[in-house]
Amino acid sequence: VVLSRVMGQVCSDPSNAGNPEQKRKNSEINRILNNDRKIFDSEVKLLLLGSGESGKSTIAKQMRILHLDGYTQPEKLSFKGVITNNIVASMKNLVIACQQIFHLNVSKDNVDRADRIKDAEPSDFANGLTKEMASDLRALWKDEAIQTAFSQSNKFQLNDSAAYYFKHIDRIADKDYIPTDQDILRSRVKTTGIIETDFIVDKTKFRLVDVGGQRSERKKWMHCFEEVTSVIFCVALSEYDLKMDEDDATSRMLDSLKLFKEICNSKWFADTAMILFLNKKDIFEDKIKRIDLKTYFPEYEGGKNYDNGLQFIKEKFLAQNDNSRRDIYVHPTCATDTDNVMVVFNAVKDIILHNILDNTL
Repeated sequence: VVLSRVMGQVCSDPSNAGNPEQKRKNSEINRILNNDRKIFDSEVKLLLLGSGESGKSTIAKQMRILHLDGYTQPEKLSFKGVITNNIVASMKNLVIACQQIFHLNVSKDNVDRADRIKDAEPSDFANGLTKEMASDLRALWKDEAIQTAFSQSNKFQLNDSAAYYFKHIDRIADKDYIPTDQDILRSRVKTTGIIETDFIVDKTKFRLVDVGGQRSERKKWMHCFEEVTSVIFCVALSEYDLKMDEDDATSRMLDSLKLFKEICNSKWFADTAMILFLNKKDIFEDKIKRIDLKTYFPEYEGGKNYDNGLQFIKEKFLAQNDNSRRDIYVHPTCATDTDNVMVVFNAVKDIILHNILDNTL
């Protein structure tokens, strides 16, 4: 806008018409405006890819919060059933793990509570937690056997947000409960199909395409591969000790590495900006203090150190790229941290717009 106003003043002044220096300035201003127009006229299509539970959908939710005025109260309330489902399902998994994997017994006071949880259908609590269920959840979360199982949750499937929700069980069980942005960001529903989010940042139109990461969903990815400006590939750093939900024998990290190699070297994305989000850095930072990366990657020699572990995983993924001319932009992220996602997305936006400009020159 400022440039337009300056250009208008310069061009409207007859005394400047024959001035060579002024002509040069006008030409430079026109070049800048034309380049800006090329960017503004482009729709930036961002394709979110990665294995299941890598945080893709959380990134999409953050774009809604940051660039589309967030969620209305009715929309927030629509997540209530998802959140209560996540909570009951998580405790059910913990109770079953105690009994079937670790052969642990809850305290006598909690035996009936554990039985009720084990028999519960998470979907029955779509309208909220009953007082009895909330009481059962509080008591069981404090149980020594449940805490022992939780400390070894890499041996079974458990929602990353389980501890967060149990910590806030009193608030969530309140009859007037309305999910917060953080509650929504931490909620987990398997993405099926293709979900698009459109928003505008600095006059540039963005279309974020989120697709399911489970193996059964990947056959749908091809439908999204055309006219992609940039691929954002999400990896959960914390998955190095976990098995896949669909396959208890396959390492999630190895599956992500294999998938990234396929995407990175695909003919579809030969000229596409490739951005790698090393997500769940907060969980990874806590986990690596307790569980050595070397146990799962024998070649790792960095000890229980966050920076060393992060660098090792980063290099593992960069090594999957067979194109020496391709730049891969790597960002450690915490998808549930809105401030972190805002900073990272601004950096990504600058990279993308710079690439668009380079391709138009």
